[in-house]
Amino acid sequence: MDNIGKLLIIGGIALAFIGGLLTIGARFGLGKLPGDLFFQKGNVTFYFPVVSGIIISLVLTLILNLIFRK
Repeated sequence: MDNIGKLLIIGGIALAFIGGLLTIGARFGLGKLPGDLFFQKGNVTFYFPVVSGIIISLVLTLILNLIFRK
């Protein structure tokens, strides 16, 4: 039971960190890059951040590889 508590705490800290990065990234235009899909027709809006997702993935991959490198 002790391991589940630690896992939940680490997961919460990780989610807070990622949320902070996304908030900071919004100030630099992340989420409104060319290549992010945005369609609006009437009352329906569809938004899918393709390029922003790729950039976030690359940055997180680089950071995690530097942290967990053996």
